Amino acid sequence: MKQNIPFFSVVISVFNKAEFISDTLNSVFTQTFRDYEIIIVNDGSTDNSLEIINSFENPKITIIDQKNYGAANSRNNGIKQSCAKYVALLDGDDIWKESYLDEIYHAISTFPEHHVFACAIAHKFGNRIEKVRYANFLKKTQSYNYFRASSKHSILSSSSIVFDKGILEKTGYFDETIISGQDTDLWIRIGLYFEVIFIPKVLVYYVFDKSSLSNTSFDLKLKPRYDNYRNEEKPNTELSRFLNKNRYSLAIMSKINSDKKAFNFYNSEIDKGQLNLKEKILLASPKPVLDLLIWTRKIRGKKLYYKSLD
Repeated sequence: MKQNIPFFSVVISVFNKAEFISDTLNSVFTQTFRDYEIIIVNDGSTDNSLEIINSFENPKITIIDQKNYGAANSRNNGIKQSCAKYVALLDGDDIWKESYLDEIYHAISTFPEHHVFACAIAHKFGNRIEKVRYANFLKKTQSYNYFRASSKHSILSSSSIVFDKGILEKTGYFDETIISGQDTDLWIRIGLYFEVIFIPKVLVYYVFDKSSLSNTSFDLKLKPRYDNYRNEEKPNTELSRFLNKNRYSLAIMSKINSDKKAFNFYNSEIDKGQLNLKEKILLASPKPVLDLLIWTRKIRGKKLYYKSLD
């Protein structure tokens, strides 16, 4: 049992991130706010990620080495092992600016009645940085309805969210039955109960290579079932619009991956009246057209569909 409880518990899930984990950890060590612990969950990496992690001899680090159970399980285990009231999630290949925790601490001090905090992110493609395009009204640090604020891009991500651990008593943890999209599923549950204090300043870099943009793997059974929220969305217009965008994204992804069953399911769930003309055209486009658009946007480091599914 640690005698001094830190202000933040930084929970990092790692699976085969040998190429990135040193930069990720160094971005934590260089934080100007120093009152934190680091819980690193090595989720069965088969490269030398664990060896690199062990080379960092820092008393702030606690390492959990486990079999490969997936990101949801590893994050949940890290959260459960954490000591602090506030949990800061970070993926094993992303980078924080040195003022990140300081800015979040200031937001917590300014809005003590709130429980969920986040900031803007930028995408990092090698040496190129591309800012994320958020909803136009996100001009200052204040509380926002998650669903409305995420109309262009989700304001929550697994490397830019900090939350009071007590919220999980209402929302529950990451759903370990969802392999891809478990982040969005938890963000929905958070949005149903809590507003988000959003800092419209880039303090986090989401690092990835272009191969991750193609989304070549798709399995309907491993994706969130947004029909689980039908009762909640009936009286909640903002939630309905948010879910509609995600269903649209999954319909596009299923068509790209030639999954007719998945496409028919998500297409039937979409409220076409909420789609703009471009989205309607893409939804009706044949797979070869979508493949061409994916290829051209991949070169520019962009995705074709709504950005809540990153």
